[in-house]
Amino acid sequence: MWGVLTIDELIGIGLLLVILIFFTLFTHFAPYGSKVMGAFAGAAIATYLVEALNSFVIGDLFNLSFFQEAGTVAGGLDGAIVVMLVSLAMKVNPVNAAIMAAGFGDMGLIPGLFAAYIVSFGVLWLQRVIPKGLDFIIVILVAMPLIRVLGLLITPLVDNSLLEIGKIIQTATDTSPILMGLMLGGIVTVVGISPLSSMALTALLGLTGVPMAVAALSAFASSPANAWLFYKLKIGDLKSIISVSIEPLSKADLITANPIPMYVTNFVGGAASGMIIASSGMINDAPGTAAPVPGLLVMFGYNPATQVVMYAVICAIVSLVVAMIGSYVFRNIKIYNSEVLKD
Repeated sequence: MWGVLTIDELIGIGLLLVILIFFTLFTHFAPYGSKVMGAFAGAAIATYLVEALNSFVIGDLFNLSFFQEAGTVAGGLDGAIVVMLVSLAMKVNPVNAAIMAAGFGDMGLIPGLFAAYIVSFGVLWLQRVIPKGLDFIIVILVAMPLIRVLGLLITPLVDNSLLEIGKIIQTATDTSPILMGLMLGGIVTVVGISPLSSMALTALLGLTGVPMAVAALSAFASSPANAWLFYKLKIGDLKSIISVSIEPLSKADLITANPIPMYVTNFVGGAASGMIIASSGMINDAPGTAAPVPGLLVMFGYNPATQVVMYAVICAIVSLVVAMIGSYVFRNIKIYNSEVLKD
């Protein structure tokens, strides 16, 4: 049941950790880093969360084709939405941002992030040196084709690496499910409170079956834990506590401002939940549903209701207990709360 992780599986986990470290460094040290990652998180909410709630929850559970179609359309706009939001976060004017996004409609989230980030620096320069009204002509003729070329170059690299990690995780579930539940539960829970987004990650990895069940219910179980940490460590006010419980991405700024208590506690709670879920035999065949609300609801479509409720309650209690311990351990750490960040 525990098994031993193979070299390939360790490489897969290592690559996933490298990706997370890269995005963390990008957030803190790259020009416009935190604003760009905030835009990236917003794009995940506007596409993957919309798709998860409409397609996999309302549409699939109640067999409503209208919601299935609406969710699918929203999920397919991930590349265009991220280009638009990243460009706007970097102060590209709205018309130019929209032109850049229009050329990226059939590509994905992470290629859109990098392509928009690179090309936006050139567009910002154009906006400074070219008369207003002429700049959008050059954006149409130069920037839009350039961002599309970059997207076409980046997409195979992203797809090949992330899909390979996804295959490794799926294979590892058969050989060492408890260990994989530990690692995947911890990592996905941390990603879920970071700007990267666990919805985006699990969708890009193409997770299904037991790994997706681990990701979905671990994300749900982190909800009361995050609420407790926000309350006990005085990270946010009542509205922030409610928001972080429903969707952690909505408070990504407060979470990244307090990474040690939030990330450490979430990893431990998520790892514990992951092991419990991996041993339960539950599955989830809806990639991209690793978020508190859709993560719980979509599980009812693939597993007996009593089993989902029982394991959801157990994992939520375990994560809450870990959060209580974490709030005590980190009680003296310097906290940046909503009032400080406002200033």
